[in-house]
Amino acid sequence: MKIAIVFVLCWLLVACANGGGPRPSAIKGDMPAPDSTTTSGAYEGATDYRVGALDLLAITVFGVDELTKEVRVNSKGQISLPLIGTMVAGGMTVPALESELAKRYAQGYLQHPQVTVFVKDFASQRITMDGAIKKPGIIALTGKTSLLQAIAMAGGVDEKLADLGGIVLMRQVDGKRMAARFDLRAIRRGTVTDPQLYGDDVIIVEQSGSKTAMHRFLESLPLLGVFTLLP
Repeated sequence: MKIAIVFVLCWLLVACANGGGPRPSAIKGDMPAPDSTTTSGAYEGATDYRVGALDLLAITVFGVDELTKEVRVNSKGQISLPLIGTMVAGGMTVPALESELAKRYAQGYLQHPQVTVFVKDFASQRITMDGAIKKPGIIALTGKTSLLQAIAMAGGVDEKLADLGGIVLMRQVDGKRMAARFDLRAIRRGTVTDPQLYGDDVIIVEQSGSKTAMHRFLESLPLLGVFTLLP
């Protein structure tokens, strides 16, 4: 993940410094969700968290200690459990997975099973926070999360260094790397929609007064909250 982020940032800087081809063209309409595969744990914007690849699940069947297990969702979104065998858990909400497990255990094995699922490690849905922010790094999405909420989770922006009009969200859409620029002040006032985040999103808070190639690139993005193609 870190290597990929560094590669993307270096690519952007080089592209901007060299002209980088045509200026990005805006996509009309609402901000699109990222590329995803539901069977591997796509988080499609529902309120509840959806299980994804590499998540660690603690599964408990009340009164049956032998069936209490910790399982890691594999890269295909599958888990393997006693009696049930292999099944797809990726893309399911926790309540839906509990219901499905109870249904399967009830098919010839247990009477009225009570199944509880707890996500111990949210490995599949993570975002990257970087730039003029107090706690840059990787943050796990444990449910529906907005840009403003993610910034708060990262300790907030560095008010002395951050360019509040230079908050950039990068995302993979339709196989293309895209970006949108936001003004944090407008989001706080409620005059601009606070965008929802998805796994693998990258958020960069630019420094105020910066003269870097990255800053020049950010200035080319319209402050409309719509995604544009990266050059």
